[in-house]
Amino acid sequence: MIDSELFKEILSIDSTTGKERALSDFLAERLAPGVMPVNCGKLRRLEVGDGTENLFLSWGRPEVVFCTHMDTVPPYIPPSFVREDGSLCPPEEAFEVRGRGSCDAKGQIVAMWSACRRLAAEGCCNFGLLLLSGEETGSWGAKAFAKTGFSAPFLIIGEPTENKMASASKGTKSFDLHFSGEAFHSGYPEYGVSAVELFVDFMEDLRALEIPEDEVFGKTTWNVGLLRSDNPQNILSPSLDCRIYFRTTKASDAFISEWMTHPRERMQVTPRGGDAPARYVTLDGFDSAPVSFGSDAPHLTGFGHKIICGPGTIRVAHRPDESVLVADLEKASDLYVKMYKALTGNNLSHQ
Repeated sequence: MIDSELFKEILSIDSTTGKERALSDFLAERLAPGVMPVNCGKLRRLEVGDGTENLFLSWGRPEVVFCTHMDTVPPYIPPSFVREDGSLCPPEEAFEVRGRGSCDAKGQIVAMWSACRRLAAEGCCNFGLLLLSGEETGSWGAKAFAKTGFSAPFLIIGEPTENKMASASKGTKSFDLHFSGEAFHSGYPEYGVSAVELFVDFMEDLRALEIPEDEVFGKTTWNVGLLRSDNPQNILSPSLDCRIYFRTTKASDAFISEWMTHPRERMQVTPRGGDAPARYVTLDGFDSAPVSFGSDAPHLTGFGHKIICGPGTIRVAHRPDESVLVADLEKASDLYVKMYKALTGNNLSHQ
């Protein structure tokens, strides 16, 4: 069973990226050896270097590591627990749990913790639980953990995949854009250059671009964020800055990088990096499907095989109505136990 009280406590802590320390402090105390009725061999607190930290609990020498992240996207939304009819109820009676992080990825924390408790109670060993900071803004915790040199055969990452193993995930490519215009009275636009118009022209070119489609992932998508152009309504904008974030496929990853960095007049492009599209391990007897979001997986080097699977759906992650079904959390706990047993029984099917 999922520890509903622990879930409530975790969801009640604002761990928006940059604020994870409060949650890691709580978990370090709450899950420490001797506090819970579990034979937990070791708890390590690993500084990330930006005021946050990673937590690593281990039972023996881990061959299988369960992993997810402590941070969430803003804004913080306090938890609520509801029955199937939508009425509020105590945590232990909940059909659905709502609030920031409920499915991305604090639900994964409690499901993985439940699996670890069950495995320990059965006398299993050689597994670990890794909780990371900074996943939502660049996987800083994962990158810091990779520098520790730790290695293990298997990594199971918790993300909202509807309890299906992610057979593959799209890549990411991020670019900062700066458009340089010339300010002028808006009544005489022919004497100036509007940076806003330059941005619109670029977006029209992007929409018209024939980007190769992928037989597994389908279309490449993008999103524009951090859009800024501060100018009065009666003056042509002298500059516009934004960031564009692509979800790339095997067919489009190199294509997008080449197209974006092609020189354009009055437009400066600064690549910010990203991840390449990747395939992940699936196991016989488990549902699987490709996903279009990124995770810490590419940055966690030192693991021979990687699985991505977890409760909840990406369709409500990052939304005001973020939620997860308690039944899905319990199913995830069952799946994580089964994965551990399949992996340690050498039942690896393919990568």
